[in-house]
Amino acid sequence: MFTFGVDIGSTTSKCVVLKDGTQIVGSSLYVGGIGTGSPEKARREALEKAGITEDELSGTTATGYGRNRTENADYNVSELSCHALGAHLIFPNVRTIIDIGGQDAKVISLMENGRMKDFLMNDKCAAGTGRFLDVMANVLQVPVNEMSGVAAGATAPAPISSTCTVFAESEVISQLANGVKMPELLSGICESVATRVASLAKRINIVPEVCMSGGVAQNEAVRSALSRHIGFPILFSDKAQLFGAIGAARYAYEKALKGTV
Repeated sequence: MFTFGVDIGSTTSKCVVLKDGTQIVGSSLYVGGIGTGSPEKARREALEKAGITEDELSGTTATGYGRNRTENADYNVSELSCHALGAHLIFPNVRTIIDIGGQDAKVISLMENGRMKDFLMNDKCAAGTGRFLDVMANVLQVPVNEMSGVAAGATAPAPISSTCTVFAESEVISQLANGVKMPELLSGICESVATRVASLAKRINIVPEVCMSGGVAQNEAVRSALSRHIGFPILFSDKAQLFGAIGAARYAYEKALKGTV
């Protein structure tokens, strides 16, 4: 049985094809979210990688910011539930998920069966999100995927005192003009994101195992700083950015199973 999950976020579109609810046989990720052609491109690529057609799908679930604008979806499910299902499939013992996306940060508490128990979200400010890192990467002219590597060369993180992205941008420019080195600045930026998200996470009962999801999970400097601040190791998977789509496909599988009973 093949099921399909599409996660249309604010900045990226992700798709996953699951076989029998557990095996990832096709996946794709395209930059570009709501209102772009990326969701359809991602869909076509995931199906091509799986070697199947639309007609062979037993169910499709859409999640993410753009889920209500998705055609050909049998179900629309919140990204919170889908991230929980996806993370649980990859890490069966995970009980806390820290998801840092393009426009928000979420901390999700799971029950033992992988269902969401509780959550907290920061969607009122860009600080502590992928958007904050994008802005700083643009200011410093360093690709986002290279920030962690450069930050690793820092002797100590430069303090970023502003919690507002706009003010932090000015602060970083000022520090750069005053001769603060790039590794220290980037380390400070990653530390700032981690501090902000850790503050959110501590408002919920953090239970290990803990994992990260979302694009920022790939940033080792943020992961390391966040682990230090919350006091728990953080599990990482190279599929972290696909957790929402994986969970969406898993949801479609579970619905398909019930339909065959």
